[in-house]
Amino acid sequence: MVPLARKAYNEHYSDEKYAAFLANMDKNSPFPITFRIAETPLFIDNAFRDKLIAAGNDIVKVIMRPDFKQLTERAIPAEWRVANENDHPHFLALDFGICKDGKGTLVPKLIELQGFPSLFGFQSLLGEQYEESFEVPGKDWTVYFSGLNKEGYVDLLRRTIVGPHRPDEVVLMDVNTDEQKTNVDFYITQRYLGIGIVSLENLRQHGDKLYYEVDGEWKQIKRIYNRLIFDEIAGNAPLLAKVVDVRQPLDVEWITHPNWFYRISKYTMPFLKGTYVPKTWFLDKLEETPADLENYVLKPLFSFAGQGVIIDIAQNDIDAITDPENWILQQKVNYEPVIQAPDGGVKAEIRLLYLWPNGDERPTLAINLARLSRGKMIGVRYNQDFDWVGGTVAFMQK
Repeated sequence: MVPLARKAYNEHYSDEKYAAFLANMDKNSPFPITFRIAETPLFIDNAFRDKLIAAGNDIVKVIMRPDFKQLTERAIPAEWRVANENDHPHFLALDFGICKDGKGTLVPKLIELQGFPSLFGFQSLLGEQYEESFEVPGKDWTVYFSGLNKEGYVDLLRRTIVGPHRPDEVVLMDVNTDEQKTNVDFYITQRYLGIGIVSLENLRQHGDKLYYEVDGEWKQIKRIYNRLIFDEIAGNAPLLAKVVDVRQPLDVEWITHPNWFYRISKYTMPFLKGTYVPKTWFLDKLEETPADLENYVLKPLFSFAGQGVIIDIAQNDIDAITDPENWILQQKVNYEPVIQAPDGGVKAEIRLLYLWPNGDERPTLAINLARLSRGKMIGVRYNQDFDWVGGTVAFMQK
């Protein structure tokens, strides 16, 4: 997207540099990284960066509406509603496809959004590693927004996750942490912030307090940096029978509270309007089926990582759905193959990542995550058999 930067990067790229780059990234975790990291970052110009910022601002305004909780009450499944919800999410992740408008100009188009943490530690280190391994053109590039540098970013991350507590009073929690595909991010975050890493199975409860074990000592948890998605444990009766029920009222702060995962999700899409948002309806509120159904997709509200999406739809697909209140019909976003790989164009998506510490009036756009794809769907799991695809980061001119 910045031709001179792309040309310079491709000319200096080599498979040997890429192999060394991957080896260096693997050093950041006791386990090998199992998701695909792309051979290249993105380079975006100021005009496209400003469109991303404007698109994000429009969405943040909706999330900050006084009636946002009221609008999204039904988004939270009754069986997964957690007590003691706070006033705002601590994280926002907004996914935009890179597309062309009717005039042939590159524009971002919203794909999905999450009120849930992403790879906040990993992306910072990933940007550094691209710079070191591939000599990203010049020093006037950054992966950060809002005037942040590495030091300011880590400080913002610390204020969001650790806050006023001691690092040993805060834990990153997920189910089976050692088995998570993204656990490299856990260890990078631990290195940046000094917090513990604990699996759901290893939490202990005494009264309304939670504890975790460190070097044979049980420490009280004041804050949970929550990475647990309930979809991963739904239906696992043996696991649920033996772990702490974190849905109950507990004397612990959630960063971010699990209810926000549902509130800020595909469920939010029909409430959003604007140049950078595709038309979206709750399926049960659809008054008339669009004549050009080939330009739409069906998405289940309560699934994650692209599961259950119906891409090529017909009227009989809509008629077959028995719970239309749990689906959305969304205008397709046609990605433009804007990234020039050695053997042709590659499609791209950029995720804007926001941090919202307690006490701040609004979220801060902090860093980004990008994904490259040659497959029918964006996402690492859908591009395992290709090269010049996978997770990456976008560099912007300072």
